[in-house]
Amino acid sequence: MALCIHLRELMQIIEHLDENQLKDEFFKLLQISLWGNKCDLSLSGGESSSQKTNVIHSLEDLKPFILVNDMEHLWSLLSNRKKTREKASIVRVDIVLDNSGFELVTDLILVDFLLSSNLATEIHFYGKMIPWFVSDTTIHDFNWLIEQVKYSDHKWVSECGANWENYVKTGRWVYHDHIFWTLPHEFCAMSQVAPDLYAELQKAHLILFKGDLNYRKLTGDRKWEFTVPFHQALNGFHPAPLCSIRTLKAEIQVGLQPGQGEQLTASEPNWLTAGKYGVFQFDGPL
Repeated sequence: MALCIHLRELMQIIEHLDENQLKDEFFKLLQISLWGNKCDLSLSGGESSSQKTNVIHSLEDLKPFILVNDMEHLWSLLSNRKKTREKASIVRVDIVLDNSGFELVTDLILVDFLLSSNLATEIHFYGKMIPWFVSDTTIHDFNWLIEQVKYSDHKWVSECGANWENYVKTGRWVYHDHIFWTLPHEFCAMSQVAPDLYAELQKAHLILFKGDLNYRKLTGDRKWEFTVPFHQALNGFHPAPLCSIRTLKAEIQVGLQPGQGEQLTASEPNWLTAGKYGVFQFDGPL
């Protein structure tokens, strides 16, 4: 409810925001989408994993826990495209989803903002045909969540749901299913194993990969040195500029500064798996 109200309030003033204010709002919603990834039933062992506090008020406190922060690259890419594109041209952002529930709400709020601010003109979603982990988003979750929000008894929340349903109907939001996402392949094999999916992702101007499982598959789930560049760990998977938005829940992390990983290991032995730290890791031409 807090996020939907925040979004509706933002929509009322969005045309009057200058570039820096728009950028601040973009960064805020990116961070909300990042920390939404904490709500994960695989991490809570099936215990209730609902969001009890207003995450908007926690963002400043959570900033020190972002280990790699490439949000500026995302802003540069989308804002430059917005400035240079022709009136009728398309800017497509694809998002590979992770958990349903609260995390999916944070993702939908983020991409609604992208359309409303003209940073994107269409959004393509990728869910799973079956849940790999128990709370993974399927088409049923996607449709159910939009319906729940639409039938909220809070006017502004309900308006969000009605808008989202309209985006789907008008083709500005497109949901894709593909069996590849639940096959045992790392993503660098996609161009061989699922060339149709790889070709679809190549149509995007930016791809956002949510969550830990996607990060593991992006990096091949290898025991990389912490300082190995993200580009190298992707092992040839470069369909379009991409960014991993992930809270750490598995023993793999690349792209850190020398000594950063070792320092964290010394002070917090479970830093890789506790879901306390997060990253925005971008790969693409700058």
